[in-house]
Amino acid sequence: MASLSDKYCIVGVGNTAFTSNSGRSTLSLVCEAVRNALEDAGLDAKDVDGMTSFNHLDCASGGAVATAMGMRLNYFMDVGGGGATEALIAHAMSLLEAGMCKTMVIFRGMNGRSGRRMGKAPGGRPDAEFRQSWGWTAPVQWFGMSAMRYLHDTGTTTRAFAEIAVNHRYHASLNPKAMRRELISVEDHQNSRWIAKPFRALDCCQETDGAGALIITSRERACDLRQPPVYLMSAVARTMAPNQEWMSGNPVIYKSGAHWARERLFGMAGVSQEDMDFVSMYDAFTYEALKAYEAWGFCGEGEAKDFIANGRTRLDGVLPTNTSGGLLSEGYLHGLNLVLENVRQLRHRTDDACPGWREGKHTYDRSKGCRQIRKASLAASLQCVEEYSNGVIMRST
Repeated sequence: MASLSDKYCIVGVGNTAFTSNSGRSTLSLVCEAVRNALEDAGLDAKDVDGMTSFNHLDCASGGAVATAMGMRLNYFMDVGGGGATEALIAHAMSLLEAGMCKTMVIFRGMNGRSGRRMGKAPGGRPDAEFRQSWGWTAPVQWFGMSAMRYLHDTGTTTRAFAEIAVNHRYHASLNPKAMRRELISVEDHQNSRWIAKPFRALDCCQETDGAGALIITSRERACDLRQPPVYLMSAVARTMAPNQEWMSGNPVIYKSGAHWARERLFGMAGVSQEDMDFVSMYDAFTYEALKAYEAWGFCGEGEAKDFIANGRTRLDGVLPTNTSGGLLSEGYLHGLNLVLENVRQLRHRTDDACPGWREGKHTYDRSKGCRQIRKASLAASLQCVEEYSNGVIMRST
């Protein structure tokens, strides 16, 4: 993968509105997101010859999307499971290098609130028969068990979860497309209702109807397109913990694949954690974002609660994180929207309240709704769940 560094670029990004009831099919949502990404890049549908998606619950298939949009693809595949954006980016880089196709779309679409909701459909995991019979059916319960052990072992309290929720909501308050923009406090978090201990309502991501898409091609072609290219420096795809089953086979149940992936990810890019200008952390739950700082090597074990203190991960802090509001507040597309935000930040063209954002003109005045980071040259999008982890490092021109 190191030999692929900077050879491929994200050249287009697009999404639909994030809502609680789209009133539309997922095929319609995905086609809109792909069309928006094509427009962003300055490409036509006929220019795309590869497509992948991660298909979970009610997502449309790549073949259906291509047919609806008049594309004839040389390669397409729908990958099962969620939270796989970075893995599909690694997949795309390898496919492009192998000559399987020349320009690829990656998408995710779902009616995650009005359609098939997480925890409502039968689980497909190998150990499902042993979990569902006694009510352990939803992600909030699965992650909750891991989080309880993490709190016990590290001495962290749920006030650290609150810091994550408050910071990401602050960023969402500056994002016109975020589902939840009203500011919250630590006290609001601590007083929100319990869902499954140790998680309260404000620890949980949004349930979202919507779609997003991104386009990857070679750096040579990228230089001729509409937007400043964002270069892909390295990626890791579904790096495992020692046992791929959910927690049950690992001595430390909250130790994710990121502990093994981080040296490969940063090493292939030739950069360190300290070099990052900003990051996105997969925040389906506040806990997942919190422990990711430790898992990906930004701080030591049990130190995340101190690492995020005093606004260090806010827009003007040491390591701005989830600048769109993330999955907790912007919307939940299994993490694809986190990558879209990183691309817009690296272009210096975040879609905020600044009148000149399309041309990269920002005031950096947070009181007037600007969320563009002043220094946005190097970023990472990182995900770690208990059994596998994905990551990508990208840079601006």
